[in-house]
Amino acid sequence: MASADYDRMKEVKEFDESKMGVKGLSDSGITSIPRFFIHPPQTLSQLKSSSSSSSPGIPMIDLSNLDSPHHRPKIVDQIREASKTWGFFQVINHGVAVSALEETINAIKSFHEQPQQVKAKHYVREEGRGVMYASNNDLYRSEAASWHDSLQVWMAPQPLEVEQIPEICRREVVAWDTRAKTVAESVMKLLCEGLGLESGKFKELTFSDTRVLVGHCYPYCPQPDLTMGIISHTDPVVLTVLLQNQVPGLQVKHGDEWVDVKPVPGGLIINVGDFLQIVSNGEYKSVQHRVLANSCKEPRISIVMFFNLAKWKDSNSYGPLPELLSPEKPAIYSNFTQKEYNDNFYSKGLDSNPSSIRLQYKITIIMW
Repeated sequence: MASADYDRMKEVKEFDESKMGVKGLSDSGITSIPRFFIHPPQTLSQLKSSSSSSSPGIPMIDLSNLDSPHHRPKIVDQIREASKTWGFFQVINHGVAVSALEETINAIKSFHEQPQQVKAKHYVREEGRGVMYASNNDLYRSEAASWHDSLQVWMAPQPLEVEQIPEICRREVVAWDTRAKTVAESVMKLLCEGLGLESGKFKELTFSDTRVLVGHCYPYCPQPDLTMGIISHTDPVVLTVLLQNQVPGLQVKHGDEWVDVKPVPGGLIINVGDFLQIVSNGEYKSVQHRVLANSCKEPRISIVMFFNLAKWKDSNSYGPLPELLSPEKPAIYSNFTQKEYNDNFYSKGLDSNPSSIRLQYKITIIMW
């Protein structure tokens, strides 16, 4: 029960204005976390329901021989099945060198390990454009804060002046935008083929032309059983490409259990976003996922690349693609406008209840 003299908003504001982030709190040597990071009992009780170590984990798909007439249909089948049943899969042999992956991870880690006064120059709360470094993008909207900091860089469709990107990771961020886009567009072709569409359909619809890179840092948390790294959410985009270091923490909801996503050296994680679930008329699934608070001394680093459309249709509304509809398979989602889409994301915290939204259209509120 909250005490009468506890002013949560005051503490949140003081933390935010300090610009120290959770990395600063962790580095200061605290042994107990601030009260506004403590999650409610119903959230914390679910942390104990993780899958057993015998769980197979999310599907692993080998993209080598992608252009082989013999292998490509098999890869299409694997991706279609993974997207229908898991909403998540991990790809290997995707064409990006391991050294490039490591350089990207190290660059984002280097940004977060800079002195507070250096990072503070980028600490702002202006979502949806440019460069933003902050702790918890929904800090003032959520019921409880989560134990992570983020560097957010909007790469497209609006031109970004490269000089805006922090110098310590500028080269790697620009390079990763190109590399991740190449991987995403290859996967989108396979996803199109899995739906019986022309392989270039998603590219034609500009599904990879809005891109935002989010470099998360999950530092050591002294009380990981009382908070979350990021709470359960889905991604309100077309597709997400995730690069992470070897510190665990990501979990995916599969059926009634939470499954640990084990980091694989050289692997990239792909997940279906809400927008793709809608346009596929529910064939592909956008599923809940979360990150546990980090109990390791080594920080968990994840680089998330979100892909979304840049140009709305002439009608300025979207719903299931007409090509996928028939009398036997009618639309199961209503059309929605760009304004409804954006308002739904920016008006609430991550912990919104998605079930109440699915009745109209499947857009849930997530961490960008």
